[in-house]
Amino acid sequence: MRFGLTNDANTEPISTYAAFTVLLAGAWWLMLGAWETRSATVLGSGAEEYKRVFTASLWLFGLIAILSYAFRYDTPRGYVGLALPAGLIGLLIARWMVRQILRSERSHGRSSSRVLVIGGMWAVDHLVSALRKAPLAGYRPVGAHFTNNSNGLTLTRNSDVVVTDSGTTTESILQSIDAVGADSVAISAGSNLHPHTLRQLGWELAARDIRLILAPALTDIAGPRIHTQPVAGLPLVHVSTPKLTGVSRLLKRVFDIVGSASLIVLLSPVLLVIAVLVKVTSTGSIFYSQERIGVGGATFKMLKFRSMIANADAQLNALLAEQGREAQPLFKVEDDPRITKVGKFLRKYSLDELPQLFNVLLGSMSMVGPRPQRASEVALYDDAAHRRLYVSPGMSGLWQVSGRSNLSWEESIQLDLYYVENWSLTQDLLILFKTFRAVVAGDGAV
Repeated sequence: MRFGLTNDANTEPISTYAAFTVLLAGAWWLMLGAWETRSATVLGSGAEEYKRVFTASLWLFGLIAILSYAFRYDTPRGYVGLALPAGLIGLLIARWMVRQILRSERSHGRSSSRVLVIGGMWAVDHLVSALRKAPLAGYRPVGAHFTNNSNGLTLTRNSDVVVTDSGTTTESILQSIDAVGADSVAISAGSNLHPHTLRQLGWELAARDIRLILAPALTDIAGPRIHTQPVAGLPLVHVSTPKLTGVSRLLKRVFDIVGSASLIVLLSPVLLVIAVLVKVTSTGSIFYSQERIGVGGATFKMLKFRSMIANADAQLNALLAEQGREAQPLFKVEDDPRITKVGKFLRKYSLDELPQLFNVLLGSMSMVGPRPQRASEVALYDDAAHRRLYVSPGMSGLWQVSGRSNLSWEESIQLDLYYVENWSLTQDLLILFKTFRAVVAGDGAV
C-alpha cells in the first residue's frame, strides 16, 4: 500500500509489489520452517523460539540482498526496509499471543507431552519433580519405569505417578509406554541401560514416533554453557566454566554505571516526591541504611527510603520471637506492624528500593545479582551458598522475578546460585524486563 497504490511513470506498478509480497511471504514461511521455529521442543517456553524467528528473518533478507546483487535485480529497497521490521515485530507479537494460549493449556495439564521417566528410583523421583516445577515447558510425567527391581516401591515425592514396571530390556520399556500412553520417554541418570539396548530402544521409539529424551545428572546449568561434540559415535556433553572476570566483569560494571545514572536522572522527580511523602507522614529520617554483605563478604551500607517507624530495628527481635521465627533465615516478620501507611505502598511496588541506584552507581551493588543479605543470614550459609558472594548483590535478580518474598530460603539460594553459575548480559536484560512486570503487578512484595 505504501509503494504501490499509484501507476505513475516514476513508480513501480502495483503488480510488481503484489507479486513481491506473495513471494516474500512464501519465502518467509519456508525460512521459518527451515530454522525449525515451529519445533515442539521450543514452542511455549524459553527464548529459543524468538531467537530462531529473529535469525530466520535476518537470513531471509540477507539472501534477498545477495540474490538481488548477484542477478542485478532492483529490489524495491524502501519496501524491504519496511517489510523487515514490520513483519518481524508482527511475527514476534503473534508468537507471544499463541504462547499465552499454549501456557494456559499447559497450566491445566493439556497440550503437553506425556512422559515416561526411566532410571533408578532417586533419579526418576528428582526428574519428575523437576518437570513438575516447570509445567509450562510442556512435559507431563505420567509414568515411571525403574531399571532395577522396584519391589512394589513408589516414588517418595511423586507418589501419584504410576510405577509401571521394572527391567532393562526394550520389551519391558515398550510395555510401560503402552501402559501409560506416553508419547515421550525421558531416560534419567542411573538408568544402567546397555548402549546396545539404548540404540535398539531408539529405533523402536522412532518407529512409533515417540520422542527420546536423555536427562544427564546436571543441575542448574544454563543452555549456552552446554555444548555437544560427537566423538566416535558418542555425544560428549561439554559444560563450560562460568567466569565473570575480565571483559565480562567490565561489561557488567559499565552496564551498571550507565543504567543507574540514567535512571537516577529520569526518576529524580519521583525520588523527590517520595522523599517529601516519607518526611511529612512520619517522624524520622528520609533514608534508612542497613549493613549488608556484598561481593567477597565485604560489608556495605544499603540505602532505602524509610518505610517503617523510627527505631524499628529495636523491635525486630521481639517480633521474631513472638512469631517463632528468630532462628529462621530471611528473618521475615509477617503482617509487620512497624510499616507505615506510605511504607506499605512503597514496598508493594518496590519504590522504597530506588535509592539503591546510588549503591549501584558507587559499585557496592549491581543492577542485577543475588539478594543482598544481612551478616546473620550469611552466617547460616553452607559451602554452596557462599558461592553467591562471588558477584555483587543486585537491586533485582532471579529471586525478584520468581516470587520475591514468597520464596523459601532454599528456593532463594538456589536461584542466586543459578544466576552466579550462568551469568550473561542477555539474562540481566531479561531479568530487568521481568522485574518491571513483577513490580507493576506487586507480586510477592512485603
